[in-house]
Amino acid sequence: MNATAAGEPLGQGRSTWETTYRVRFDEAGPDGALRTSGFMRYAQDLAWQHSADLGFGRAWYAERGLTWLVRAAELVILAAPEMGSTISARTAIVGIRRVFARRRGEFRLADGTLAGWVHTDWVLIDARGALTRIPAIFPETFGGTELMGSVGRIPLPPTPPGATHRQFAVRPHELDPMDHANNAVYLDWLEESIVATADPVAARRATTELPRRYRMEYALVVEAGAELDDAAWPDDSGWSYRLAGVDGGADRFRARLATGPAAADPELDSEDGT
Repeated sequence: MNATAAGEPLGQGRSTWETTYRVRFDEAGPDGALRTSGFMRYAQDLAWQHSADLGFGRAWYAERGLTWLVRAAELVILAAPEMGSTISARTAIVGIRRVFARRRGEFRLADGTLAGWVHTDWVLIDARGALTRIPAIFPETFGGTELMGSVGRIPLPPTPPGATHRQFAVRPHELDPMDHANNAVYLDWLEESIVATADPVAARRATTELPRRYRMEYALVVEAGAELDDAAWPDDSGWSYRLAGVDGGADRFRARLATGPAAADPELDSEDGT
């Protein structure tokens, strides 16, 4: 990722969007803090508010047969916003490269403390589902013409034999307006898989420890009703996670979770996102 990955505030000279969110009761977990997936849900909402405010709403995309899909994301959580607290959230496009755009979201507590940030790599596809070049009007409107690396990739080793597997189907309430599994839901699945491992103490620590860094690759779209198989296992820096179909085949989603000092390691802020 580029230099802003270190937690520097979004610079000027580009279009930004800012709003606030109050952490609702249903968005908090048993510890009373915002669930991990809540950061991604806020990031999605910010992106759509920003786009619609500049004239690029759902109707604009539908008329042109264009759709944005998430291909990769990196989320760092530095503080745990409590239920009922208000978060200040800000977003901007920080890079555009042919067929994909990188958007940054920042989340701050009431006292200005940075609670977390996320980089999301979106690719633009046409009505056939093929990658298409981003129209010139986007960098003209949003800015974000800085040089950056390619879409983030998460290479994983084969799933170890002792890993705990879960099988489940995508449920209707997990779908988004594109009729796909919402990209925030994958974080819920990841953490549910970690909690399902044999060591509940390590699992709970992994999903609540600060700081935490989630690096995610959305390899294939997960459709409504898809039958899935997932597994999470501990690795050198935290946890690895793989999501595939119950019948095998290509991975749908890959992720790594780093906690503690490993999550703050600047070496993870590599230019290519790997």
